[in-house]
Amino acid sequence: MTRREMFFGSTALAVGTLAAKAAAQQHEHHAGTAANQNLITTASNCVSAGEVCMHHCHEVAAKGDHSLIVCAERVNELIAACTALRSLAAQSSSFLPKYAKLTSEVCKSSEAECRKFEKLHPECKACADACVACITECSRVA
Repeated sequence: MTRREMFFGSTALAVGTLAAKAAAQQHEHHAGTAANQNLITTASNCVSAGEVCMHHCHEVAAKGDHSLIVCAERVNELIAACTALRSLAAQSSSFLPKYAKLTSEVCKSSEAECRKFEKLHPECKACADACVACITECSRVA
């Protein structure tokens, strides 16, 4: 075996070893995110339902009916909290358990307000239902 063959052989071995380690690390990274996938999905659904509810609250207020103002305030908080929750869950943040507990409180507040209007406004019911799902997932992490 020549020096050149030995050099290329050891280089190929080193590159192969590094690639295998990188693949293993990448797989571990995905496992962490997968563990939080339900929370990520639920938080995303809560944000979406909240945005629809918020838009509806604004439409109702624009027509002169201000009965949904507090609902809009709670939903605005919900959107902010669940957006951050989704991000922390995707990152498998060490702050996730504490933040999930706080987000659960925000969701409970928003759900309570939306439930007051669920019979009149389907957007409020959908938001409240999304809050319940998020509360359930938060309890699994917190």
